[in-house]
Amino acid sequence: MAQVDFYVLDKFDEHSRYTFACKLAEKAWRLENTIHIHTMSQADAERLDELLWTFRDGSFVPHELVSSGNPAPVSIGYDSNTIASRDLLINLCDEIPAFADTFPRIAELVTSEENCRQKSRERYAIYRDQGHTLEMHKI
Repeated sequence: MAQVDFYVLDKFDEHSRYTFACKLAEKAWRLENTIHIHTMSQADAERLDELLWTFRDGSFVPHELVSSGNPAPVSIGYDSNTIASRDLLINLCDEIPAFADTFPRIAELVTSEENCRQKSRERYAIYRDQGHTLEMHKI
């Protein structure tokens, strides 16, 4: 079973959620982990791809879109195709990806927007019922 961490942001907007995903990916990469960030659409994946270059002055996070085929420590994808397991899955989707059970650690990022919170509660219940270890972090 995976360790699932829910990071509950006090911010309302998606940009804050994506910026936090970048920070979390950078921290995990610096700890020599491999990461997959799962988004809801191709446009979201491309936006995150761009943000990883600009979210902080001086930051460098080696990353790739899954479709590029270049192996990098951080991958970004949006479809439900099988993704090779990595050390950490950062989920930015409303649902749990079908391949999530192959990851030892999962990060769920939640904004203060009510719909986002409701969807995260649903995912929390599914993870709990599946027997995963759950932690909550208020950011």
